[in-house]
Amino acid sequence: MDALLAEIESCLPTQIYGRVEEVKGLLVEVSGPVHEMSVGARLLLDVGEAQEAIQVEVVGFREGRALCLPFSGVEGLRHGSKAWLVSRESAVHPSNGWLGRVVNALGEPIDGKGPLPFGPKPMALRASPPKAAERSRVGGPIDLGVRALNTFTTCCSGQRMGIFAGSGVGKSVLMSMLARNSEADISVIGLIGERGREVQEFIEDDLGEDGLARSVVIVATSDESVLMRRQAAYLTLSVSEYFREEGHHVLCMMDSVTRFAMAQREIGLSIGEPPTSKGYTPTVFTELPKLLERAGPGRIGEGTITALFSVLVEGDNHNEPVADAVRGILDGHIVMEREIAERGRYPAVNVLKSVSRTMPRCVPDDVRPVLTKAKQLLSTYTDMEELIRLGAYQRGSDSQVDEAIRLFGGIEGFLSQEKDEKSTLAHGYLQLANLLEMTPT
Repeated sequence: MDALLAEIESCLPTQIYGRVEEVKGLLVEVSGPVHEMSVGARLLLDVGEAQEAIQVEVVGFREGRALCLPFSGVEGLRHGSKAWLVSRESAVHPSNGWLGRVVNALGEPIDGKGPLPFGPKPMALRASPPKAAERSRVGGPIDLGVRALNTFTTCCSGQRMGIFAGSGVGKSVLMSMLARNSEADISVIGLIGERGREVQEFIEDDLGEDGLARSVVIVATSDESVLMRRQAAYLTLSVSEYFREEGHHVLCMMDSVTRFAMAQREIGLSIGEPPTSKGYTPTVFTELPKLLERAGPGRIGEGTITALFSVLVEGDNHNEPVADAVRGILDGHIVMEREIAERGRYPAVNVLKSVSRTMPRCVPDDVRPVLTKAKQLLSTYTDMEELIRLGAYQRGSDSQVDEAIRLFGGIEGFLSQEKDEKSTLAHGYLQLANLLEMTPT
């Protein structure tokens, strides 16, 4: 009943429409009562009885016309077609009944399991983050179920991390491991610009029934419009915020933020924004913090959103503009490297280049010497790796290098983990201490 009342209140008191004046590519220009429209408003374009109306969103204004982009193609659209204003702001009504479901960017089910139940209150798609002074602090360490992350980049409840990797390095598999094995109450997974072929594989093979049962999956494939890809990112955060307000500890994962930025770039270019760094428009770097800051701890008394955002680094360049911007916003970064994947170690996380900014205050004091020694050994081996492989290093020349060579295979095995294997936080610390022949005090 509450959801129905909210829908009734959101209905416009009168019918307002304009007309299509011009179509340039996917950009539709609408004239009429433009003063009644706002950026983010939704219009329905009439294309006749034989075809379903085209839904568009207002993305800007120019010379007395509303600039709109469609959520689908513009086939069948005619000059003078009516453009009905249907809503001035975008919102969804998630509920607990969304768990175990797969939806598109419009919040419509695409898994063939029937309609979705409406929740009691609307959640704005482009909500503002909680005010800084009203937020609670991040909680204690959260068990992610992956040894490499638990031990070397320990994450706190409510923290936001980035997973930086090139294509085909194993981001999707790592995210599926986190969805299945983490101790979070609920997982919300956004697949932004994903290959259509891989969606079912991810849900059935990687996520599995157990992982899906406590997850909501939002999908916008690469062939869908830029608005669908951008809105899928907004919807991922809106659904996460709903569960956070319900008091749950949410694990929000998005693959990938880069495709969100690319969609925003296309939108900006289509309405005439100037390209800046690598063709990205200024609004890309305005929208990124607005999106990413929505994750994290909620207001006092609410739950948390622990977020992991994957960043697709172009050409394995970890210093490209989007990666640089995201790295500066988030609370840490996990670096995955192709060289590690090529030698058969998965997940291919480079623990020396990965950082968790909240880790220093959430790791037990007796574990710190173990982690420090493990990183020193890995760093020593990495520095001498070429000489060791060429046979130029003579054993006995340096005791620290000798120890690094002796223990490197064991550390690599420790960092390696099958996708169906689960490792707890405490067991990971103990296992690493035994490997290094150290006893936590």
